[in-house]
Amino acid sequence: MKARLGAVLFGIGVFAVVIAAGLAFYVAPTVARLPYDLKLCTATVTEDCLRPSVAEATNAQFLYTKGEPTPEVAIKSGTLRSTTEISPLADTTDKEFGDTDDTVVWQALGTNVWVEQSSEMISQYEALLALDRDSAAAVEWTGQKLNDTEDPAPVTFQGQLYKFPFGTEQKTYEYFDRDLRKALPIEFKGTEEIQGLEVYRFEQVIPETDLGFDTERVASLIGAFAPTATAGTVNYANTRNIWVEPVTGQFIKVSEQQRKTFVPNVGTPTQLLNGDFVYTEDTVTNNVESTSDTKSQVLLISRYLPIGLAVLGALLLVLGLWMVTTGRRAAAAKHRHEEITEDSDGKVTA
Repeated sequence: MKARLGAVLFGIGVFAVVIAAGLAFYVAPTVARLPYDLKLCTATVTEDCLRPSVAEATNAQFLYTKGEPTPEVAIKSGTLRSTTEISPLADTTDKEFGDTDDTVVWQALGTNVWVEQSSEMISQYEALLALDRDSAAAVEWTGQKLNDTEDPAPVTFQGQLYKFPFGTEQKTYEYFDRDLRKALPIEFKGTEEIQGLEVYRFEQVIPETDLGFDTERVASLIGAFAPTATAGTVNYANTRNIWVEPVTGQFIKVSEQQRKTFVPNVGTPTQLLNGDFVYTEDTVTNNVESTSDTKSQVLLISRYLPIGLAVLGALLLVLGLWMVTTGRRAAAAKHRHEEITEDSDGKVTA
């Protein structure tokens, strides 16, 4: 009886170890990937969804070009609110990449509004890009685009953009800058806590760089700010900090110190943008809550369940093997005792 029970426990232990291995090597990798079917959150959505990210720059100085028929070109000040919305495009993914299962297409919509003037639109952009589902980094795709001006230049997305990989490491990554239209290093700077959640802080410092504006765009700035000049450049600088939850790679908080300066060949430079953008408190809180849930799910599937089942399986294997061994020994000893008794008495006494 003991040996049979031990065999049952041994079998359960083998099953538990197999399930643990399946979770670790087959199920967990599918959980730690960019999904196809996330949607933007609405008032009626209760399932997992993507919330817009909102950053604000108070007391910002910025270029204002509005009005018809002759646009006003001036430098204004106030609060700028930058909102970014991400939408995975499952249909486009299927059409462009078929059954590869390694790539997902995202659409990003960004707006920048002047809060004090009834959220008047200052600038906006649309990006269409393809991401590797494992690394969350941009991949080559002929359909990618970045519409941020009336006549946008071609773009080749590279590196990380709106997310870091699951299992983010303490190392330097490449992060794409929209203004420069290229990826630059973003360095790991340390571990911090935001609302009780452990995060990695990454920093990207972009020194003053000529944006290479065409003659027409420079001419409009010359007319407004340096009428005696014949040429000029628009220089851009930014210090970007991103706080990333490492298990999920989700952004928890982002801050950017953006500077754009028009430098004419004759006359005084003009600050076109001077704004310190940082995620709003509501955005940070929402990110902490949603990321904590995702982190728990990922850790449950990739770590806690596999380890728990593996430990349970190992204990049952040892216990089952011990019970089978001791049970068989006890049965053999009993059988030998019966044989000895029969030989000494000349009959079976059991």
